[in-house]
Amino acid sequence: MNKRMSDLPEDERPYEKCFKYGPSVLSDAELLAVIIRTGAKGEQSLELARKILQLSKLCNGILGINHCSIEELMNIKGIGKVKAIQVKCVAELAKRFRQATVSDKLVFDQPKLIAEYYMEELRHEEQEKLLLLMLNTKSMLIKEKVLSIGTVNTSIISPREVFIEALKCNAVNIILLHNHPSGDSTPSSEDIRLTERIRQCGQITGIKLLDHIVIGDNNYTSFLEEDMICNLEGDEKSGRQYIWN
Repeated sequence: MNKRMSDLPEDERPYEKCFKYGPSVLSDAELLAVIIRTGAKGEQSLELARKILQLSKLCNGILGINHCSIEELMNIKGIGKVKAIQVKCVAELAKRFRQATVSDKLVFDQPKLIAEYYMEELRHEEQEKLLLLMLNTKSMLIKEKVLSIGTVNTSIISPREVFIEALKCNAVNIILLHNHPSGDSTPSSEDIRLTERIRQCGQITGIKLLDHIVIGDNNYTSFLEEDMICNLEGDEKSGRQYIWN
């Protein structure tokens, strides 16, 4: 039979360790045990935390939480609705914390910074999500819109919808952004066709497509940086910026 948390030596209890040494000394399981607070009958919160970290079939550890639904978490004995929601909310808070940290230095004129800003939001998605970023003359984001969830396909994405949204916001330039659930950010042939189609329509409407950024798992591909779209300023690949008309 598993020991109760109170049966553990004081230095092995997550709460006491955190209070004495700070949260940085806690393992992932111990941090999660602090969040879920109590265990089930005959099972410590620490054991429940370890089961949560091993639940995802896609990847173990804290990143796996992003791939687990509330219902899947509730399948673990001792994890009810409240605990499952707590765990998912903590995962979402971590994503937002990452975005808030990056947003202080974000300027929407560099592919790398934009990719960093959206990385945590998109790299864990299990379906492709295509975003439209609409920008003003000062390279500030006016609005973002989800164009599609699922496979990025030229037969599904309507240039008309893209530019109607941009015109509604008085956008001067736009950027496309989507993720590859495989983790490989290499653009597909369909990504390339869609980009060229939107670029050509942008020439007619006067709203320039500056870039299409594909997010992988801690990697990205920028059409601008890879010379796959003709909106370049300067010759250096690193740190390229968008041209503003």
